[in-house]
Amino acid sequence: MAGEKVTSMDVARRAGVSQSAVSRVFTPGASASPKTVAKVRKAADELGYRPNVLARGLITGKTRMIGLVVAYLDNQFYPVALELLSKALQERGYHVLMFMAGNATEDISHIVDELLDYQVDGIVTASVAMTNDLTARCDTAGIPVLMFNRGQDDPRLSEVTTDNFAGGRQVARFLLAGGHARIAHIAGWQGSSTGRDRAAGFLAGLADAGREAHAVVDGMYHRDAAMDAARQLFDRPDRPDAVFVGNDHMAFAVMDVLRHELGLSIPGDVSVVGYDDVPLAAWPAYDLTTVRQPVRRMVAETVDRLLARIETGDTAPAKIRIPGTLMLRGSARIPQGWTQ
Repeated sequence: MAGEKVTSMDVARRAGVSQSAVSRVFTPGASASPKTVAKVRKAADELGYRPNVLARGLITGKTRMIGLVVAYLDNQFYPVALELLSKALQERGYHVLMFMAGNATEDISHIVDELLDYQVDGIVTASVAMTNDLTARCDTAGIPVLMFNRGQDDPRLSEVTTDNFAGGRQVARFLLAGGHARIAHIAGWQGSSTGRDRAAGFLAGLADAGREAHAVVDGMYHRDAAMDAARQLFDRPDRPDAVFVGNDHMAFAVMDVLRHELGLSIPGDVSVVGYDDVPLAAWPAYDLTTVRQPVRRMVAETVDRLLARIETGDTAPAKIRIPGTLMLRGSARIPQGWTQ
């Protein structure tokens, strides 16, 4: 049949089964006996047949495509999370279309337009804000949106995050228990829920002990901004003796400035704590004490919640906050007898 387009009917004739049996074999989640699957796939391989996913989408009204929108990949947390998200969705029979939003403040209207044009079954946004207008448009189109590692005060939106407030509070308790007198915070971007919640939890933890932060600077979740903040805070006589940095991506930049520009010892002169626990945090070059985001649990919750809305019509939005874990390494003074 060289040069001719192979159809499911051709496969059915070769395999000696019905066309509907061929359709079931190539439909994720459909039921077919092992014997039928073996015969159909053997015939399909012999004929060079591939199912037309787009045509199936027109028939079923489902494209089995998920739009994945991410703001930036500089932060090492996101390549790890996006790989896990993509694999988890593919294992459930969905295809992933990834779009870059440019940065966390960019208007993503044109990206949502493209996703609506592709008729995706659902959208996951990673550190991207949704406007009320965009949320309404997706709602009207019947396309569920789930926010990953970002929250928003909109009852229509589901979200999956770490419990960032509790994580920030735990860091404050840890640094106070270590006997630090001048504790500073280089915060994540305060236009984001993650940056605000981590900072709020940290300040609340200090307040629980009747203390205030020595200084707070917005590092914008940006390497250069974090480096400037470190220079500003530490190149002076009353420099901090501990600093909580809003994510690991910024913490690495801060540690580079402290060691290589200012000649300070970590943790001898200053303790440094980050947030995320990306793979680089465990490398001996940084050995960073940090709050681990439970990324595999976050991904599992994201996929389960999104597909429940797509496949069962469960429209109830969910706000999922999963506790993180403080990972103790060599960048911070560890209090004697410290327990989580």
